[in-house]
Amino acid sequence: MKNLIAFDKWLMLKINRDAANTCFDQLMPFLRQPLLWIPFYFFLVVFVLVNFPKKAAGWIVCLATTATLTDLLSSKLIKPAIGRMRPCNDPELFNQVRLLVGYCGQNGSFTSSHAANHFGVAMFLFITLKDFCGPYRYLFFLWAAIICYAQIYVGVHFPGDIAGGAVLGLSIGWMAASLYLRYAGSISPISTT
Repeated sequence: MKNLIAFDKWLMLKINRDAANTCFDQLMPFLRQPLLWIPFYFFLVVFVLVNFPKKAAGWIVCLATTATLTDLLSSKLIKPAIGRMRPCNDPELFNQVRLLVGYCGQNGSFTSSHAANHFGVAMFLFITLKDFCGPYRYLFFLWAAIICYAQIYVGVHFPGDIAGGAVLGLSIGWMAASLYLRYAGSISPISTT
């Protein structure tokens, strides 16, 4: 376990410090902001309401439940139980980490709630919109991965925190999507039932 933690810290510094560039220094703090993605969520809700009105309510409830559950489990259960310090608070790394945001959270580092939330939503979208989005549905995972990379880049999470959050999110997203499909059926471009 010691070697794994050491590797996690080394990789974090590689991303945060050694891979630094002025473009990412401006872009990454912006990409991780929840308000940036409100238009995307709004688009998804409107898209489903317009194209699949009979299935929209259940879909929206399941999507919101996915995001809520991932956040609650990560923030309220796992982080307090594990108690891992964020890189920007770690005494061993404090003088080495470039903190590119205005705060360093005190609520623990493992698991990343950003990773849990975004990978949970990505998995839910990937499964429920597969008939409509086809191979483009893989972009949902790219979207989540970019946001998670930003969390490491700005100095607030270790890669292991991201991996743990991603596993949590993917699991919950898969369960929520499976339940939705079991009771509502698939969403496809030709189906409005």
